[in-house]
Amino acid sequence: MERSVFHIRLQNFEIQAERILDASLRTRPIAVISSHHQNGTIIALSTEAKAEGLCQGMKVSLARKISHSALLMPYNSTLYARMHHYVTRIVTNYSPLVEPTVLGQYYLDMSGMEAIHHSKTQAGYHISNDIHGKAGLDGQIGISANKLVSHIATTVTPEKIHKINTGDEPKFLAPLTAEVLPTVQEQSVQRLVRFLHLKEVQHIQTIVANEAASLVLFRKYHVKLAMEAWGKDTSMVTPPAQKDHIVEQTILKQDSNDEVLLRAVTKHLAEQIAFRLRYKQQVARSITVAVHYTDGYKFNKTGSAAQNDNYTVSTLCLDLLQRANRRRNRIRAVVVDATDTKPIANQLMLFRDTGVKDQSLASAVDTVRTKYGFGIIQSASHLNIVR
Repeated sequence: MERSVFHIRLQNFEIQAERILDASLRTRPIAVISSHHQNGTIIALSTEAKAEGLCQGMKVSLARKISHSALLMPYNSTLYARMHHYVTRIVTNYSPLVEPTVLGQYYLDMSGMEAIHHSKTQAGYHISNDIHGKAGLDGQIGISANKLVSHIATTVTPEKIHKINTGDEPKFLAPLTAEVLPTVQEQSVQRLVRFLHLKEVQHIQTIVANEAASLVLFRKYHVKLAMEAWGKDTSMVTPPAQKDHIVEQTILKQDSNDEVLLRAVTKHLAEQIAFRLRYKQQVARSITVAVHYTDGYKFNKTGSAAQNDNYTVSTLCLDLLQRANRRRNRIRAVVVDATDTKPIANQLMLFRDTGVKDQSLASAVDTVRTKYGFGIIQSASHLNIVR
């Protein structure tokens, strides 16, 4: 059976969502910003705002100087998440295999649906019209035999429905810029591609056709880059799995890159995660610390903790914070997410060690916090947050 993967991209998702909520914004130049702070940046903007000289990534302070009529709107994460979930429910009616990705983008595995729809293109128009009729959102749909090519199709083509026949993937990719291939975004590959002036995918296709030369140039990225250049992708459309998340986050009152404050915030979040893990008598095999910058960028690092005492979890989270915070920009929020939990096995030790001491201390503190509230006892570093 021939594979058929649809990629749905709702262009300017945030702007469309804001205009659905408020019809008076449909003709106004508007921009969604990360923060009203002068160091905030534009995340999304309307065509009217572009006509006034604004662009994505522009600082809020500069945007206010350039355009006095453009409406700068704060990022409404609740609205966008609800709209994203609503569209997910709409497209689920067309396929049991739906994979939502970032806001306004979805993969559908439509393999074997020929008996229901006369053609893949017709199915695309049905889905597009349904989304527009029920949610009022417009976008593009890319159709091909895999996720990679379908995703690229919605990135580079303005057509409402664009279909790439099986076998035509190399021909479709050849004239496109090399940056459309995900592996080219790797820093070492990107430097090499620019040094060799490989501006189009067809230039990369020529090199990867010579396996010996490609191995010398791209080394460990050769196989993956060769597959992408020829439009091959074996990844499956996977519906989101339900995970047991324990999430704690803090949005700073004022964006900051003060290391002392950020470490204090992270330690405070880590202690809350550890407290909830001990309450469930579990440990987290995956703990992720994510930092959200004032300009909308986000970086995260993931590790694993074998114990659930405050010292172990805090030490891990502080290390992950240091590895995730790779920019000089101010940070707006810190998020700690514990997943893949399992019951902890409490084995008695013949000799006391530091681990047992940490667990005993955590247990004593938990007794007080359970009775009087978590905030009744805080680490000394919490004073940095209060200040």
